[in-house]
Parts: sequence; structure tokens; C-alpha cells
Amino acid sequence: MSTTTLSRDPLTIGGLELDVPVVLAPMAGITNTAFRLLCREFGAGLYVSEMITSRALVERTPESMRLITHHESETLRSIQLYGVDPKTVAEAVTMLVAEDRADHIDLNFGCPVPKVTRKGGGAALPWKTGLFRGIVEGAVKAAGDIPLTIKMRKGIDADHLTYLEAGRIAEGAGVAAVALHARTAAEFYSGQADWSAITKLKETVTSVPVLGNGDIWSADDALRMVDETGCDGVVVGRGCLGRPWLFGDLAAGFRGEDATARPTLGEVAQTFRRHAELLTEFFDSEERGCRDIRKHVAWYFKGYPVGGDLRARLATVESLAQLDELLGTLDWSMPYPGEGAEGPRGRAGTPKNPALPDGWLASQELAGDDRETLVGAELDTSGG
Repeated sequence: MSTTTLSRDPLTIGGLELDVPVVLAPMAGITNTAFRLLCREFGAGLYVSEMITSRALVERTPESMRLITHHESETLRSIQLYGVDPKTVAEAVTMLVAEDRADHIDLNFGCPVPKVTRKGGGAALPWKTGLFRGIVEGAVKAAGDIPLTIKMRKGIDADHLTYLEAGRIAEGAGVAAVALHARTAAEFYSGQADWSAITKLKETVTSVPVLGNGDIWSADDALRMVDETGCDGVVVGRGCLGRPWLFGDLAAGFRGEDATARPTLGEVAQTFRRHAELLTEFFDSEERGCRDIRKHVAWYFKGYPVGGDLRARLATVESLAQLDELLGTLDWSMPYPGEGAEGPRGRAGTPKNPALPDGWLASQELAGDDRETLVGAELDTSGG
């Protein structure tokens, strides 16, 4: 029997029950309110905010306050925090809870971006087990009844894996779930995700849900990951770029329905236009909304017969009226191109030595120099 015909159980994270065990992965510059709303229009699950730096949130910078603002229709408000200092992370969580700004909080320990790891943050941080424990324990305590989860990678590289120990620490600290992107920081997004690591984590962490992330390009991929690894749910990132309808496919698949979206070029154009409209509302600026939609052009029209000149003009669009004019030149009746529109999307990068603080790998305990490095780790409000 095809995996798409098997009904799956809902996912419970703390006091939250999701009809389908699907989570939208936080992606910087992507998973803003506009994109979350668009994905929800197609499917179901938990939709997480962009990564927000704890220090910037505590300091109430205008950008961080804007990023934690949810649309009134978002009944499950999910926020991901990035931080390297237990006290600051706890303060950020306390603020979110005290001001009733979130129903779910996630901590990022998986970002592989050099500007984050070279300061000891993201995927580099779990190597320092004491620091990791301090951040997670403090955050869980501050969260109280609000479910707090973590998302991490396998480790820094093949010789410095951290995910199993980090999973045990997080479980012991009382997190509501643990998510694993089955790659190391060194792999970035290259190669093939090691789903066997998700299996090992599921065997190690037994009292809370384990979620799998990596190489989910279709509903069949998600169901296969659950079957092969035993994980309790999936986290979807790059697979939904330019394909918000993937969440409809995922909802159908987990409900045992054999349904897959095969949008015509016209349906893609309509969704692209809807995304631009939502971005305009999010930024409260048509100019900013149109500027932001430009980076989505290649993803939406992947595989479709849209010429290079038109793609270039879409990638420089300046107004919704201009966007409408350009989209009007397309043959909206063109059918779904099949395989050409599917599969990997987004930049994979190549394996490389992760950028780390000097001497970071010498010990799993914090040294004096490490503490000095960490002071500058949260100065960028985007968090990577």
C-alpha cells in the first residue's frame, strides 16, 4: 500500500495538538507573517517565525518587535529565538510569556551560517555542553506552561557530533520536543541528509516527540521519513520555497488522502501575486513588498516555461501594477510541468570547514576566551 493512503496520528507538543505532524522551519527573510499566512491558506500544522535574536528582543529593537507580531488569524503563535547567554535567553522567553506573545517557543541550535558559528552560536553551541544545558534549562523554566522546543543539527562536523548528548540534555531539561536537521554544520545544505541520525535520536529521546528535518521535497518524502526513522513529525524548510501548496500535500498525505497539487502556470502566478500582496501588507509598503518578492521568482517558476527576460523583469519589479502587467503576459493555461518543478530548491552550498571561534573545539567546557567571543554573538538582530 502506498504511504499516501495511510492515516497518521496528530502531533502533541506540550499542550498543543496539531492535526497533522508538520512544522514550517524558521528561515531568515522567508518565514515572515506573509509567508506563514500563505502556507496556512494551503495546509495545516505549526508555522514558526523567522529566527529572532534574544538580545535584540530584550532590548525591544523595532525590527525584533515587528518580527514577533503575529496576524490576528494566527491562533498558534510560534516564535524561534537565537541566543548564546542563558540569562538573556531566559529574559527573552520571560518577556514573550509575560506579554502573551507566543503559544510556542523554539530555540535555534542549528544555524550553520558563518557569521553565527564563528561567534559560537547556532550549530556550534551544543559542543559546549554546560552552556547548552544552562540555556535550555533556563528557557524551559521561564516558559512555564508554554511548550518550548529546540532545533539542532547533528553537530559541527563528522568528528564533533553533538546531537545525541544534546538530545538527552534537552529531554532532561523538560523541553516539549526536539527537532533534528540531519546534517552537520560543515555540510551546510549539501549532499543528502542522514536520516539514520533521526532514527538514533528517536531511540535516545523517548519521552518527548522527535521531529525530523532534511530533504523533504514532497509529501511522499515526509511520510517515508516517518516510516524509516520512527520520528513523530517533520519540519519542512527549503522544500516549500515557491511551493506553499506543499503544506496542502502534506496535510492530505498525513490524513491518508492521495492528493498532490499540480498547479498550472496561472495558478502559480496567482499565488505569486497573493504572496506579493501579503508582503506589501506585512511591510506596510508596496515598494518593500515588491522588493522582497523578487527573491522568490526562481523558486515559484522553477520548471515552468518562463523566459529569462521575463524572469529578469519579475526580479526587478517595483509595484503591484507592474507585477500584474508582467504576469498578464504569461500563458496561464500552461499545465504543470511535472518533474521539472519538483525536487531540491534553494542553495545547497558545498561542504566546508565551519567558521568557529579560535580554540572552540579544544574543550567542551567554556574557557575565558570563549566567553569574550560570545559577548559579540548577538549583536546582529537577524541572528543569521
